[in-house]
This record gives sequence, structure tokens and C-alpha cells, in this order.
Amino acid sequence: MDAVQTKRSYLITGASRGIGRAVTQRLLAQGCQVAGIGRHFDDELCAHSGFVPVRLDLALLDELPARFKQLQRKLPPLHGIICCAGYGRFGALEQFSPTQIRALIDTNLTSQILLVREFLPAFKQRHTGQLIFIGSEAALAGGRNGTIYCASKFALRGFAQSLREECAASGIQVGLINPGMVATSFFRNLDFRPGAAADQHLTTGDVADAVWLMLNARPGAVIDEINLSPQKRVIEFGRPKKI
Repeated sequence: MDAVQTKRSYLITGASRGIGRAVTQRLLAQGCQVAGIGRHFDDELCAHSGFVPVRLDLALLDELPARFKQLQRKLPPLHGIICCAGYGRFGALEQFSPTQIRALIDTNLTSQILLVREFLPAFKQRHTGQLIFIGSEAALAGGRNGTIYCASKFALRGFAQSLREECAASGIQVGLINPGMVATSFFRNLDFRPGAAADQHLTTGDVADAVWLMLNARPGAVIDEINLSPQKRVIEFGRPKKI
């Protein structure tokens, strides 16, 4: 166990499932304290002595500033924030309603901006802190039927890069991880998914490993961005059996 990271405190969004769940479990296993934001949590995760569940729907954008302010006052000083929450919706642009467009942008981008905005002054005051965002390969190149999703991830990447420049003098480390297709419930309601073979998809553990690598960068060094991909790019179409 890395003694430097033991008992460090982190806030993780999307902590109840998928990538956020894997990152949460990785940090708890290393002795860190984790406050996790999610809509629903199971008994196993809540039973861990180092975990604090924060039940909050990031889609309710108008409620977030007040809720984040309350959370900032309640939690002990954080060593970092890891933004994992997000979802995908795909299709031609005209197939999206205005409500669907706003919901996707609000969850994947705006909610994370509001969260960091609330906690950033304390990080700057202490001249330390780590901010990690889970982006996507969709932040690197646009794709058919991905107009809104790609827009949200391109914007998140630009936000992280700009924040990195803004915070450099304050000793705050800002990193972005862009995974390819990860075998999670992300694809449950979509008509495509990564291939089933081990070299055709990423696992949530692969992304958690990348997060851990960033968290363990020495003070004064920053891993700005990590792009993760399966060895082979294979996409299967049709409704999934189960992921």
C-alpha cells in the first residue's frame, strides 16, 4: 500500500456503478476515504467504513449549486475530485429534443463545472489538490450519430486543459483520461457495444489503474492526459444481451 495515499480523501461522481464504482473501490482498497456521489448505492458499498454515500442526481442542474455548497461545508478538506459521472445518447442531431440535448450537456459537462467551481477556491487556498476528469475517445474525434455526446466530451476536454493552465500556479494537478469503449452498463440501452473478447474492450479496472497512476504523480509533476484503447477496435451492433 502506498503510504503517501493512505487516508487521503476524495470526492467521486458516478461512484455507484461502472468506472466510478471501480475507481471508488480501488481507492478504498488503498486506504483512502471516499465520498461518492450517485443516485443509488448498494449495501455492500455503503457498509465500507471509508465510504460516505452522497445521494444526488446530477441531472437536476438548478439544485446543484446549493447542494454542492452544503457538501463543501460538510466534508473534510479534500485531496482531490474525480469526475466519472456521465451517460451516452446517440443519433442524428434532429432526433434529439431540446430537453434531451440539455440533459446530456448538463450531466456530462455543466454539473462537473459547477462541482469544481465550488471546491476550487479551497484547493487554491491550500495550494494543493487533484482534479481528474473521465473523458472519452469521443473527445478526440467526432463521429456519426455522436454530435451531442462528442460535443459534451470535447467541451470537457477543453475545460480540463484550460483549468490546468489556470491552476498551475496554485499547485493543483489537473488530468484527463479518455477511454475507448469500456464494457459497462453504459451500453445497456444502446444498439451497439464493444466486442466481447478481452482485447476488444476496456475494463473499468483499466480506467481505475489510469486514475491511480495520475493520483500518484509526484508533487510538481502532472500527467495531463491519458488515452486508453483496447488492442482491437471491434463494435457489435444490436441490443446487448447483458453487460
